[in-house]
Amino acid sequence: MNVSPRTPASPLRRSPLLVAIALALAAPLASAQEAPPAGEPTEEAAADDTAVLDAIIVTGTRRTDRTVAESLSPIDVLDATEVQRQGSPEINQALARLVPSYNFPRATITDGTDHVRPAQLRGLAPDQTLVLVNGKRRHRSAVLNLNGSVGRGSSPVDLNAIPANAIARIEVLRDGAAAQYGSDAIAGVINIVLKGAGAEGSLDARYGEHKEGDGELVDLGAFNAVGDERLFIALAAEYRDRGPTNRAGLDPRQQYPLVGGQPDPREASFDRLNHRFGDADVQDRLFFFNAGGQLGGAELYAFGNLSLRDGEAGGFYRRALDARNILAIYPDGYLPLIVSESADKSFNAGVRGESAGGWRWDASLGWGRNEFDYNVANSLNVDLGPTSPTEFFAGRLEAGQLVANLDLSKDFDWGLAYPVTFSTGIEAKEETYAITAGEPASYFGSGSQVFPGFRPANALDVSRDSRAVYGEVEADLTDNFSASAAVRYEDYSDFGDATSGKLSGRYVFNDVVSLRGTVSTGFRAPTLAQQYYSTTATVFVAGVPFDIRTFPVNDPVAIALGAEPLKAEESTSLSLGLGLQFTPDWNVTLDAYQIDIDDRIILSEELRGPAVRAFLAANGFPQTDGGRYFTNAIDTRTRGVDLVSSHRWDLGGGELNLTVGANYNDTDITRIAPNPAVLDQVALGLTRIGRAEIGRVTVGSPKDKLVVGVDYDREAWSFRLGATAYGEYTTYNTNPALDQTFGREVVLDAAVSYRFARGLTATVGADNLTDAYPDKVIAPNSNSGIFPYAVGNTPFGFNGAFYYARLNWVF
Repeated sequence: MNVSPRTPASPLRRSPLLVAIALALAAPLASAQEAPPAGEPTEEAAADDTAVLDAIIVTGTRRTDRTVAESLSPIDVLDATEVQRQGSPEINQALARLVPSYNFPRATITDGTDHVRPAQLRGLAPDQTLVLVNGKRRHRSAVLNLNGSVGRGSSPVDLNAIPANAIARIEVLRDGAAAQYGSDAIAGVINIVLKGAGAEGSLDARYGEHKEGDGELVDLGAFNAVGDERLFIALAAEYRDRGPTNRAGLDPRQQYPLVGGQPDPREASFDRLNHRFGDADVQDRLFFFNAGGQLGGAELYAFGNLSLRDGEAGGFYRRALDARNILAIYPDGYLPLIVSESADKSFNAGVRGESAGGWRWDASLGWGRNEFDYNVANSLNVDLGPTSPTEFFAGRLEAGQLVANLDLSKDFDWGLAYPVTFSTGIEAKEETYAITAGEPASYFGSGSQVFPGFRPANALDVSRDSRAVYGEVEADLTDNFSASAAVRYEDYSDFGDATSGKLSGRYVFNDVVSLRGTVSTGFRAPTLAQQYYSTTATVFVAGVPFDIRTFPVNDPVAIALGAEPLKAEESTSLSLGLGLQFTPDWNVTLDAYQIDIDDRIILSEELRGPAVRAFLAANGFPQTDGGRYFTNAIDTRTRGVDLVSSHRWDLGGGELNLTVGANYNDTDITRIAPNPAVLDQVALGLTRIGRAEIGRVTVGSPKDKLVVGVDYDREAWSFRLGATAYGEYTTYNTNPALDQTFGREVVLDAAVSYRFARGLTATVGADNLTDAYPDKVIAPNSNSGIFPYAVGNTPFGFNGAFYYARLNWVF
């Protein structure tokens, strides 16, 4: 297989002139369509907070008439306009700017995580948030985040595989919901509702780049819906090309072997900007469809996607004098590259209707699959000598899911103020996970540099199935009091069963004040990747690279190091919320929560040292510096508060909307399981859960975040100003003297839009207008100054200001 680095001179990406021409050519197309004249507000611009509060929600309830204002649990509803107003087309980035409890750090030099970046809700692990599309469970990514980033050890859903122009709205339920939806819904639920019949068609083009002149973005999108509710199909497509960024420092180290005891003369002319430290080079081609139609008294529906992504990210530079280099191939050293190819596919179909007896029913089948190929370029295998290839296929990861659901609901008159909604259903699910070995040259001996290939011993194809049944009752018991109760039983073929329950209530004191609360239990099943994944990767500890092997928990070597079979995480969640509706245009919600998680699944410390190296060599893994495995070794307690306030004014002939959101979140470890005795028995003297992981879980993300959004629409003009204030966060080191706390930062975003005639809108804007950067890491943690910022947990990245222009035509 021939793998090459991506060409750095793509004409479309690297030529702003071509992009400008493309944008200009799009403008005349608008003249062919009828639309409101210039100066008349569009339907999007006319939407206000009152409409949002009256919007019917479908997440966290199975009633057909529950609105945002009446929700028994805290929920954010973000319409397509809010999402697409952001400078970045990525869904994760938009949520990070709009939802105060959502954290989306920008990891770098973390292998596959550079290409599929995880996000957090309420400070918990990325895979402790359930993702739905049109109310159906979405499959997760095949990539397992391993190397030093927030979310280490997780395999979350890749939200950035979904084109933004396919989305009608996003509902973010900030509450435990395992009793309603099953595994993963510990922190909350994100439900992406797709556009359907009657949605306006659109063409979208956007270009941007960072102040430093890199990270160029070319984004082209199209959407159209044909038909009506009797029969329709909606199609969305997006092409997204995001260039790499680089904020690496100069490499001051000696590069060449000494010549006669003296420095090599090439040291003076060597280009010391030899690393890539920033965003990966990524190209996406995203396609989504949503379709439906009437068949007799029933409704048929289907939706799905095909999303393709190519990525390229740098590793750690191998110097000419490095033992991991062969001078005959790279006389000046080399920067190895991970070149990824990812395919994300899904198809869901179902039929729903209502029987003569008043039962609403919904039967569906959903399939999803994610494939991720690891390729290595600009590299070598030291053990193959001067004839080593420089490009390798290092293997493939695959994660799949097949889910069948039958859901039933009916409203009963039990003599209360309003009908009672009873719901029940069953679910059958199969999950698969596979690892395909790389080509022999990628894993022979020490393997290809930057990412040794998966060996035949790593290859696997495993699956499990689960069955679930649930019941739920929800009612407005009086004019002032509504409540619900849910219970769910789920049985897995690989680790056992789990039962979850939830009680919710809301009391309205008057037109202004309401109080809501929930009590729930939940669980998260260990993923197949957490149970079976194995490979070797280079990780950095205090700036020093180590080749660390990840063992599956059933591996004899892992067992010798103290590994045990994984159990499901179990959670207990409490929340209490206050709602204030001062006027139809001004509402405030304040929600406090506590989430206890027992037997939380995390990745162990890198178990390394001379004794470990000798131990692993004796067990068939030479030239491996250490090992790690997943474990249920900790319990945690997360406490926090969410505040959301929105206000609308008529001002100066226009409309001003102000939204303020704040989150405070604190996680403590309440139990650490005793160190396995076996570690002492083999005289290794190690700790399974060390300081670095404790810090990542408890203080590795900002404890507080403030989001302020100001939107003003007047005639044809729209103005947006956003501010996001991130609190302090800390990185722990194995040496406490090298711990570091990073200070507060404020990021400002601004944009101006003008609506021309016939549906055309032009926007110019800036994300991080003031060019804010996080604190630099202290010298001992910076790899001799080469990596000036924290690798895996900076909440807004370290790319600086980003400027962009956008044309959007709605037809």
